[in-house]
Amino acid sequence: MVTVSAPVLADGDRRWCERVTVTFRNSGGTAARSGTVTFATHVIGALGVDWATLTSSQPLPAPIAPGTARTETYTVCVDSWRVPLGMRIDTRKASATWR
Repeated sequence: MVTVSAPVLADGDRRWCERVTVTFRNSGGTAARSGTVTFATHVIGALGVDWATLTSSQPLPAPIAPGTARTETYTVCVDSWRVPLGMRIDTRKASATWR
């Protein structure tokens, strides 16, 4: 079983992107050889209103051996038109599927 830590965020080079660091832990008995990590990114307005939640996926940093952890940093972006001036993004959740 692969579990994913809470995302640690850092600003990206554009307001519609951010750097998201997560740690994957494999507590199962076999290696996770491939898979996908899915991010839930919220678009937040200037007054703190959550306007939308958008998902995006990237490859899992495989293989992850049984009983080990692996940390990876991803650049997560949404379409630029979804984040007008004064708005920001906030990736609040990451989940993984593996094979």
